[in-house]
Amino acid sequence: MTENLEIFSKRNAKRHRSEFRFRLFGMFAILLSLAFLLVIVGSIALRGTSAFRTSFIQIEMDLPADKLDAENIKGERFGKRLKAALRDKFPEAKSRKEKKKLYGLVSSTAEYSIRDQIVETPELIGTRANFWVRTSSDADMFLKGYIDRTLDESQRRLDDRQIAWLEQLQGEGRIESRFNTQFFTNGDSREPEQAGVLGAVIGSALSLLVCFLIAFPIGVLSAVYLEEFAKKGRLSRIIEININNLAAVPSIVFGLLGLAILLNTFGLPRSTPLVGGMVLALMTLPTIIIASRAALRAVPSSIRDAATGLGASKIQTTFHHVIPLAMPGMLTGSIIGMAQALGETAPLLMIGMVAFIVDVPQGITDAATALPVQIFLWADSPERGFLEKTSAAIMVLLVFLIAMNLIAIVLRRRLENRW
Repeated sequence: MTENLEIFSKRNAKRHRSEFRFRLFGMFAILLSLAFLLVIVGSIALRGTSAFRTSFIQIEMDLPADKLDAENIKGERFGKRLKAALRDKFPEAKSRKEKKKLYGLVSSTAEYSIRDQIVETPELIGTRANFWVRTSSDADMFLKGYIDRTLDESQRRLDDRQIAWLEQLQGEGRIESRFNTQFFTNGDSREPEQAGVLGAVIGSALSLLVCFLIAFPIGVLSAVYLEEFAKKGRLSRIIEININNLAAVPSIVFGLLGLAILLNTFGLPRSTPLVGGMVLALMTLPTIIIASRAALRAVPSSIRDAATGLGASKIQTTFHHVIPLAMPGMLTGSIIGMAQALGETAPLLMIGMVAFIVDVPQGITDAATALPVQIFLWADSPERGFLEKTSAAIMVLLVFLIAMNLIAIVLRRRLENRW
């Protein structure tokens, strides 16, 4: 008896040590995952946060009333006046090369910014007024500390003269850092200081709308038929296996499918949310079917038995009782599937959504791009200004994904039933 107790005691101690080691390994795995996540998110935040602010230069300019058409200010060109104001401020810039460097301190859209300010405040005509205009990307990078002035001039985007001009303006209080509203209100641009994510955000939203309208009804009805009505046999098993396999197919294969069928066969317009949404729907459909079938299986069989016992037909039982109870799970699976599709780049590249699109799309047939493709394009650009834009756009994409997951969680909690 005593020997048996000792044996059981050793076995219990061994089992407890094993369980303790297992808990330690689990905690280590979670901590390691959190550490990687923090490093990735922290790296992106450090690189991208600066893109939410941009630098402005104050320019003092004469606006003689006798040389400006007050009735047609929008037709006036202020580029020459802006350049003259810069030359007046820094008269040491004599040669053509030096003047070009001086003009390069401000954005190429600065003259339009001045025109808009005068349109808003016509009382400025006939006075000597101060205007805040956006700096060029290179000047903005220097002011943010991304250009090392200790490097040789040949290795910098700004030479010593330009840096001296900027420091003089900074010392006079003529340079300010402001919130970069254009990043959220503009489309893409060749100039880093003018580039924004609005076009990509609208393109992504329209593509997801098309994706949802196509994939959700088809996926839910397919799941309902396979789970509730289809006879269990070889054919249904083959269909199930193929659906499960399709969920694991690389996304670029769906892009090739969209390129071959939607564009080359049916001639649908390239680079549009319509085609992008259809390709994403093809990719998301297996996920929605699998999630919907799992939600249908989770409905207790007693619900079906009770409805059938009261004389309801199979269709009435399914559509009046089973589907409403399974709908929270179906919606959750669909939203998570679309959130995954939102981050896919490869299928959208295949159907031409990698094109340079400046305008914000107004409909599903307008040329557009998507957030992951926009990030891909900016990451490939050599300008330093696009590097921080890339990280900032990733932050916007993460916020988009978190919002979609929050919607899925809220829907599930509001609609789910517990038995």
